Amino acid sequence: MQGKIIKGIAGFYYVHVVHSGIYECKAKGAFRNKKVKPLVGDNVEIDIISQEDYKGNIIEILERTNELIRPAVANIDQSLVVFAVKRPDPNINLLDRFLVMMERQDIPVIICFNKCDMADDNELLQLKNIYVNSGYHVIFTSTLNGTGVDDVKRLLEGKTTAFAGPSGVGKSSMLNAIIPDANSETGDISEKIGRGKNTTRHTEIFNLGEDTYIMDTPGFTSLFTNDFDKEYLKDYFPEFRKYEGKCRFNGCIHENEPDCKVKEALSEGKISQKRYDNYIQMLQEIKNRKKQYGG
Repeated sequence: MQGKIIKGIAGFYYVHVVHSGIYECKAKGAFRNKKVKPLVGDNVEIDIISQEDYKGNIIEILERTNELIRPAVANIDQSLVVFAVKRPDPNINLLDRFLVMMERQDIPVIICFNKCDMADDNELLQLKNIYVNSGYHVIFTSTLNGTGVDDVKRLLEGKTTAFAGPSGVGKSSMLNAIIPDANSETGDISEKIGRGKNTTRHTEIFNLGEDTYIMDTPGFTSLFTNDFDKEYLKDYFPEFRKYEGKCRFNGCIHENEPDCKVKEALSEGKISQKRYDNYIQMLQEIKNRKKQYGG
């Protein structure tokens, strides 16, 4: 029987099997010997120990399409990242770091700016221009009056979506708006797996339909890892790509080089100054790490 791991806690994995239910499973010792750990989002093969008690063993982890380290999840089709337009004001630097992480994994991102009822049209337009012009899908929502919630639901259909965002942006309210019942089967085991007590520490998946899943990840404050060479960072800013190969120097990293087409586009307002400033900050962090640790 095949299913998807929707939560893992204290050595137990909760596997959702379509049309059947959620099974509490342990991973076979063979995985430990291979140093392979099941992840939330894994599609797995299970053996049923007790159908009555919904217990089983994971006997095989099916091939992963991708894998993230933070949070430790697998098989994401896309990510929905939620930031508030007000209270708190959007942390553009944090958002750009998240986008770099998703670009590295080649995972499409939908940027959801929530609490749009608190901002005026000009504030919304500024945010939209930054990210639509950078190549991202942007949606504005308000869980208070329901704006955009149906649009979000449509974007989730048929996909496994990682649902992320810092605390205080209305992520939980959005999740409740999308899944009013939070999936009745999941609700049945909420007490057993600590739903509510550990919402900031564990990743959990909700099943919205036969092939639609939402992966609720813990709130984050910093996701950027700079464990790659400085030459690669530019590849993770989609708005730079149209200028690739057009600068005077091959391998231009769009910092201080003369005749740089990215810098030219920046001066012409074609590239967001805020995004570029964040790029330079991340670039400097990578350089500093290289100096500190060598290589």
